[in-house]
Amino acid sequence: MNFKDKAVVITGASSGIGKALAMEFAGMGAKIVMAARNEERLNEAMSEVKGLGAEVVGLPTDVAKEEDCKNLIDKAVSTFGRIDIMINNAGISMRAIFEDTELDVIRQLMDVNFWGTVYCTKYALPHLLESKGSLVGISSIAGYKGLPGRTGYSSSKFAMHGFLETLRIENMKKGLHVLIACPGFTASNIRNTALNEKGEVQGESPRDEGKMMSAEEVARHIARAIAKRKDRLTLTFQGKLTVFLNKFFPKFMDKQVYKHMAKEPDSPFK
Repeated sequence: MNFKDKAVVITGASSGIGKALAMEFAGMGAKIVMAARNEERLNEAMSEVKGLGAEVVGLPTDVAKEEDCKNLIDKAVSTFGRIDIMINNAGISMRAIFEDTELDVIRQLMDVNFWGTVYCTKYALPHLLESKGSLVGISSIAGYKGLPGRTGYSSSKFAMHGFLETLRIENMKKGLHVLIACPGFTASNIRNTALNEKGEVQGESPRDEGKMMSAEEVARHIARAIAKRKDRLTLTFQGKLTVFLNKFFPKFMDKQVYKHMAKEPDSPFK
């Protein structure tokens, strides 16, 4: 994998998979542009990446705001003169049944997970077409199979899939690479920051994070998929099995997903 001097833009880069991706590409000589909402955590993550000897710039960015996304892309181009890889990683989750969920919670998830991807992609696309680079969406198995208690999350990821797949087809003769990466359950803080039915942060993970794939391992898989210019990447045995079985036995998988998610501590449904 030769990413030396490639300019890589990563949203949601202050923690979890985003930070691990920044570390992974920095270790291979890439130039990194890091974005996240929390400026303090972003600066801490940037210091770690700079410790690897990489060229790094960062910009506090709320991807739900179009102007922030434009400023991020402008910063990347003004600093490094190009964009080779755009990784749309910023995202939030939720845990509540739709019946009890305030609609603003759904809007917030769509604004960050879907519209954040659209905004960043819109401004990065001309530069990616020029470099024949890679456009990456960090999605989820929830983009293939609706997860109960995660209506807003699944909806945003289904929308992301449709958007990225369409872009791949539109630009198939222009050299653009589009990767939809679905890590499966990963040890990160996305469940700790998931929203409840009122839009409040739930504060703790309902799952055993210790049994999940690490963010660093996920980052290595994603880097390899980009190097090989793969269209799709689905990680973990559970994730691959869910996607495969859902193609042929969707009703059976409805029941299995319900049973699996209902076992979570304090599940909003039983």
